[in-house]
Amino acid sequence: MTLPTPLHMLNEGLAFLLEVAALGLLAWWGWRSGGDIALRIVLAVAAPAVAAVLWGMFAAPKARTPLPTAGVLAVKALVFGAAVAALYALGHGEVAAVFAVVVAGNTALATLDRKALMHRRA
Repeated sequence: MTLPTPLHMLNEGLAFLLEVAALGLLAWWGWRSGGDIALRIVLAVAAPAVAAVLWGMFAAPKARTPLPTAGVLAVKALVFGAAVAALYALGHGEVAAVFAVVVAGNTALATLDRKALMHRRA
C-alpha cells in the first residue's frame, strides 16, 4: 500500500511531531519525578537524551546501525512506550491512551508505505 504523496508527507510530518512530543514528554516526566533540583535536571535531560540516542542509532531513516524493520519497530515501541508510560505517570491516562493510538496508527501507515516503496524500487 503506497500512500498518495500528500498523505505520505502528512504522515511523515505527523511522525516527526510525535517523535518530538515523545522527547518532550520524557523531559516533563523527568522534571516532575526528581526530588531535589539537581535530580530533576538530570532526569529531565537524561530521559529524552537516552531516547534520542537510541532513535538516532537504530530507528532514524539514516541510523548509524540500520536494523531490519522488526528491530526499528522494537526501538520505536520502546521510545514511544516510555513516552506513553511517562504521560500516564504524570496523571494523564486518557491522553496517554490517545497518544498511543495515534502513534500506533502513524507507525503502521509509515511501515506499510515504506515496505511498498521498497518493493517498487526492487
